[in-house]
Amino acid sequence: MSTETTNPLVVPAPAGADLAVHVRGLHRFYGETRAVDGVDLDVVRGEVLALLGPNGAGKTTTTEILEGYRHRDSGDVSVLGHDPANATGAWRSRIGIVLQSAGDLGDLTVQESVAHFAGYYPSPRDVGEVIEAVGLAEKRTTRGSDLSGGQRRRLDVALGIVGRPELLFLDEPTTGFDPEARREFWDLIRMLQGEGTTIMLTTHYLEEAEVLADRVAVIARGRVIACDVPSRLGGRDESLATVVWREGDVEHRTQTHEPTREVTALAARLGGEIPGLAIHRPSLEDIYISLIGDDSEDAS
Repeated sequence: MSTETTNPLVVPAPAGADLAVHVRGLHRFYGETRAVDGVDLDVVRGEVLALLGPNGAGKTTTTEILEGYRHRDSGDVSVLGHDPANATGAWRSRIGIVLQSAGDLGDLTVQESVAHFAGYYPSPRDVGEVIEAVGLAEKRTTRGSDLSGGQRRRLDVALGIVGRPELLFLDEPTTGFDPEARREFWDLIRMLQGEGTTIMLTTHYLEEAEVLADRVAVIARGRVIACDVPSRLGGRDESLATVVWREGDVEHRTQTHEPTREVTALAARLGGEIPGLAIHRPSLEDIYISLIGDDSEDAS
């Protein structure tokens, strides 16, 4: 994030950090519509950054500019040290992309599709290892047209990582996954990050962002309005906690900045155990909804 920002909810990347992505003053207009209206964004090498926002907020346009597939009207953009507007084949071989929807490879088997894409890169991963990593080992001889929606999504991920990218763009990667498959995918992301891959993740699953992201950036109305680690995003760590307990048949609740003090006082008053005790802090979803305000009605 820009160190010049006056928005206290936008916490800049650490000073002197090695940046995979550096964006300042990014604009993209469609007639009178400001799809991207002054985005500042940094992604540190080796981190997972989740980009959240409602539909129409500017996420897709921003990401496509970073990928080199859409031109910008103004602003400075550097991705892996190069301007994506002047993308070369060598630069493209260093990034991986998992789009929200991919082209049709229905006539090829899983093995053939991954092997075909591996041929585009100078140092691809082993095809068999990639197929195993995304959970398609038992479907390697199955044609794309015969895969389920979730299996096809796994194939999309395989095609995005086979080139051993330095920077991986993931656009809604777990759409169509059941809960078990989603958690297996999270393990894959952790493995890739452990190998040094920088990951920029766009997702509507707030739990996914909280589990995977080192930092979360929220974009609304074409601007980044908040950026921080998930536990502090939007002042989450300083928000009121709700303490809930029961006395007889009556449930009580109170909001406080000092839940430990409240619980200690309750324990002393009630003589030890506190029936029905629960402490709730705002979830990442609560903070996200409060940040985007009226735009939330457009989110899917």
